[in-house]
Amino acid sequence: MRTVQWLDRVRLAGSDRWQQVQLTNGKVTAIGTDLIPADGATVVDFHGNYLSLGGVDLQINGALGMPFPRLKTAAPLSKIGRYLWQQGIDAYAPTLVTAPLEEIHTALKAIQEYTPKASEPEAEILGVHLEGPFLNPQKCGAHPASYLQPLTLERVETVLGEFKASVKILTLAPELDPKGDVLPLLRQWGITVSLGHSMATVEEAQAAFAAGATMITHAFNAMPPLHHRAPGLLAAALTDQRVWCGVIGDGVHVHPQMLKVLWQCAGDRLFLVSDALAPLGLGDGIYPWDQRHIGVKNGTARLEDGTLCGTTVPLLAMVGRLVDWGVCDFEAALALATVNPRRAMGLSTALVGQPLSHLLRWRSPHHYERLVNNLDATLLSDDRENHEDGINR
Repeated sequence: MRTVQWLDRVRLAGSDRWQQVQLTNGKVTAIGTDLIPADGATVVDFHGNYLSLGGVDLQINGALGMPFPRLKTAAPLSKIGRYLWQQGIDAYAPTLVTAPLEEIHTALKAIQEYTPKASEPEAEILGVHLEGPFLNPQKCGAHPASYLQPLTLERVETVLGEFKASVKILTLAPELDPKGDVLPLLRQWGITVSLGHSMATVEEAQAAFAAGATMITHAFNAMPPLHHRAPGLLAAALTDQRVWCGVIGDGVHVHPQMLKVLWQCAGDRLFLVSDALAPLGLGDGIYPWDQRHIGVKNGTARLEDGTLCGTTVPLLAMVGRLVDWGVCDFEAALALATVNPRRAMGLSTALVGQPLSHLLRWRSPHHYERLVNNLDATLLSDDRENHEDGINR
C-alpha cells in the first residue's frame, strides 16, 4: 500500500523559505513549496524546525568502553552501532590508532567480518580510519612511539595486507616518504590519504596534496602551529582548495578563537570529528587505554602525564558549541557534522530518497532527535505540546 504524508513548515539549510516535504512510505520523495494538496493530506506541522541528515564521524576511536584497536571479535560493533545511531550518527569510520601489528590485524579482521543485524537500526561502518602507524615520532602525541612504522612500500603492504579493502582513510606523515612512492599506491587502492601527526614543511605537504592526499587529520593538533616564516602542513592545507580539514570541535583541542580562524579560512572544506575514545557514553572517570590509563574530566581525555589524547564529547554536541562560541552560524555548524564529512568521502548529501528515520529534527542547536518512519500520534502530540507558538526552541 502506498502511504503519502507531508511535513509542512520545514526549515532546510540554505533556504530562506519554509519548505514542504513529501513522504511516500516513510521516504522523502519531494521537497518544495506549495506542494501539499488541498484535501485529504496527512500533514504534520514542523513549526520551522530544521530537518537534516544524520552525522558522519570520520575519526572515532571507540565507545561504550571498547577501543576499536582492542577488538577481538565483531560482537561489540552491534552495540556501538546502535548507540551511535541513537546519538544521531548515520555513519562512522572506526579509527585504529598505533598499536602492535597483531592487534591492528585482529581489529581489522573483526571489522571486516562484521555484518549488521537487520532487526535494529545502527550507524553504518564506512570503513576503517587507520591513524598510524606511519607517523612522525616528533608528533606522535598519545600514540606509543615503540609501535610506529617506517613509511615504505614494504611496511605499508605488511600493515594493510589482506585488509586493504577495509581501510578507507589512512593518516600518515608525508615527510617519512621523501621519494613519494607510497601515496600513489594508496590512492590506487582507493584509500583516502589524510596528512597528520606530521612535521611536514609546506613544500612536503604541497607535494603530498599534488600526489593525491585530500585531508588533514585534526587540524592544529599533532602538527606545527601556523608560523609566518615556516608555514608548514596547516598553512598548505588551508590554502589548497582540494583539501578537507578535519577538526575536533570540543573547544579544548582547539581554542574557539582558532576554530573561528579555521572556519574563516577553510569554510566549506572544514568538517568536525569527535576523536572520541572508548569511554564515549560512559561519563567521566579513569579508564584503561592500551597498557596505560586515561582520565576523562568534563569530556576531555588525558594520559597520566597530562598528554591530551581525545574526547568523550559526541560529534553532534559540537554543533551547539560552535554556535555558542560564535564560530559560525547554526546552518554552517550543522553542515560541518553532517554534509561536509559526506562530501569529503564522496557520499551523497541529498535528502530526497532518504528514509525519514535517517533524518534529524533540530529544535535548537543543542536539541535534536531522530524521526520515525510513520508520523504517528506521538509526534503529532509532541508538536502540539512543544510548539504552540511555532518558534524553534
